[in-house]
Amino acid sequence: MQTTDIFDGIKEAFLPESDYKPYKLWMPKRVVITPDALKESYGQELYERITGHGLHVEIMKNNRITGLRGATERETYKIAKNTLAIVNAPPSTFNLRPIPPSADWQFHLAEGCPAHCQYCYLAGSLSGPPAIRVFANLPSILNNLHRFERLNQHTTFEASCYTDPLSLEHLTGGLEKTIKFFGEKENSYLRFVTKFDAIQPLLNIPHNGHTRFRISLNAEPVAKRLEGGTASVPARIKALRKLAQPKEAGGGNYPIGIVLAPIMPIPDWKEHYTSLFDQLSANLDFNCDLTFELISHRFTPGSKDVLMEWYPNTSLEMDEASRATKTNKFGGTKYVYTKEVMKELKTFFEQQIAMRFPQASILYWT
Repeated sequence: MQTTDIFDGIKEAFLPESDYKPYKLWMPKRVVITPDALKESYGQELYERITGHGLHVEIMKNNRITGLRGATERETYKIAKNTLAIVNAPPSTFNLRPIPPSADWQFHLAEGCPAHCQYCYLAGSLSGPPAIRVFANLPSILNNLHRFERLNQHTTFEASCYTDPLSLEHLTGGLEKTIKFFGEKENSYLRFVTKFDAIQPLLNIPHNGHTRFRISLNAEPVAKRLEGGTASVPARIKALRKLAQPKEAGGGNYPIGIVLAPIMPIPDWKEHYTSLFDQLSANLDFNCDLTFELISHRFTPGSKDVLMEWYPNTSLEMDEASRATKTNKFGGTKYVYTKEVMKELKTFFEQQIAMRFPQASILYWT
């Protein structure tokens, strides 16, 4: 099979270029807090911080969040995506789950994300309407992590499985608290990823190299068409440079990571991704602690159903007939690219990284 044949079916999925509004900090239209969350010291801090932004905070009568449903799934999506709920994380979240290959364990500062990525990884993963829930019992969540530390070994904790913590930081301050917490640990390390660029308040935090600040990037056509409500790719790359620069240059001196996801063989994909690597080479033109994570696009039957309800006019390609299938140990089905496509994509990205960033490590391809 020739490359042109492999990708012909994907070409029709992409629409012509159009204008895109610049990103600005997200402000919810509705903010609610539960009584139990308000009892937490951090819950009170959240209340004061959010009202300080001029937002009204509604105190719920009980610990249930209501008023998220609309007449249709699309209307429910719009209502939920404009709602910030301050709640306590349930007891089940304190039993951490491993998350290979990203990290040893996952934990959560929040659930939900204000962005509108049409391939959203959370579709089908979280139950109920996709409201953004911030956890007021964050101190307890952080203090619980010691139970999962490996004795005298590095232990990594992923904080962005169910949210983009930087997208909420101006409202919560929770990421700053978490970075400081890990900065005082001996063998525990924080990892999170973002599509946003509001990094300035985090540059002078004493992280002590215990936080790897990762930025999610993609080819320009993918980001513009499918990543609504996020910072532009050039803005993210500029933020990445600032994060990695030494303190004396005004940077954060963070270990950094680039998550290329979801990689898609769009029309002229080599040219578009080469342009992305050109931008990275120009901005990361100094020695830095850099890793790459390479994730190709995939979807499940359940996530496709949810995404089609959220984004009925999406240009995202989700044609099962052109995909290969993978089955997990629980019998679930996932649609991935065929072996031929995967091989060509993987070879290209590995060659680009080896040529441009020989000091960097590729953590995984999936």
